[in-house]
Amino acid sequence: MKTRLLFAMLLLAPLACAAQFFRVEVHPVRSLTMTDEEFLTGRKDAAPVLLAGQLRIPAAATGRVPAVLLLHGSGGIGVNLQDWKQEFNALGAASFVLDSFTGRGLVSTSADQASLGRLAMTYDAYRAFEVLERHARIDPQRIVVMGFSRGGQAALYAAMKRFQRMHGPASGRDFAAYIALYPNCATTFIDDEELSQSPIRIHHGAADNYVPVAPCRAYVARLKGKANVVLAEYPGAHHVFDGRSFKTPVIAAKSQTTRACVLQETLGGVIVNAKSGQRFTYADPCVELGPTIAYDEHAHAAAVKSVREFIRGAFHM
Repeated sequence: MKTRLLFAMLLLAPLACAAQFFRVEVHPVRSLTMTDEEFLTGRKDAAPVLLAGQLRIPAAATGRVPAVLLLHGSGGIGVNLQDWKQEFNALGAASFVLDSFTGRGLVSTSADQASLGRLAMTYDAYRAFEVLERHARIDPQRIVVMGFSRGGQAALYAAMKRFQRMHGPASGRDFAAYIALYPNCATTFIDDEELSQSPIRIHHGAADNYVPVAPCRAYVARLKGKANVVLAEYPGAHHVFDGRSFKTPVIAAKSQTTRACVLQETLGGVIVNAKSGQRFTYADPCVELGPTIAYDEHAHAAAVKSVREFIRGAFHM
């Protein structure tokens, strides 16, 4: 375990030049590795795990500052997270990049999504919040969670009051905002319309064939009048449209996608295929392979502008 944490710290270590402009700290985050069923039934006896996160606080900032918790996708921490943390640091906000994989001995879940429960990272997000709210330089009333793909799903559903009651921060505090980029919205959870009153913002590519936008449209429609949620769609944009590493589109031949699946939670925390009524596993015929990952300069720029303006307005920065 200590070796894994050290490895995570090395992965998250900043460039030397960054230290001139930021205070950089690496913090342990104690979490649990839960199955979805354990999470959904509120169990707390899952295997403990020690994760790590990199906190960057702008050197010029004084007093307590807002912070953005960043949750990576199935491929782990990518260049896109590095870009986003720089955006937030430039605004005068701290960034906290949480590594949910290394401490668990994972590098990627793309080709084996069953290797980690989909809701495990939501639990991680609550535990990371507790680390941030105790920090002397962080304003506990201004902590935002932002996730990407698998991490976007974790960030989006962290807003569910049911999940907060079962697993949320012990202090009872809420995230100040929830931002999800290309999250999976294809699972209907029990009480998933009872959400935080904090604003929720979803950014999605209209051409995404890895995690299609249509289920998010349907979810947002269900939430009308019940939550402060806005969905922004970017025409022609694929999955990870903010990932500069994918300027040449990639067909992820071995990556699993549930784009053809419609899932729902039943009693006892069991996720089933809504069409067949059978318990869902990644051996289900609805699971497909070979989605597209591609950068989109225009969508990236538009999302950055939208998120930047949202953060500035929310925090009067």
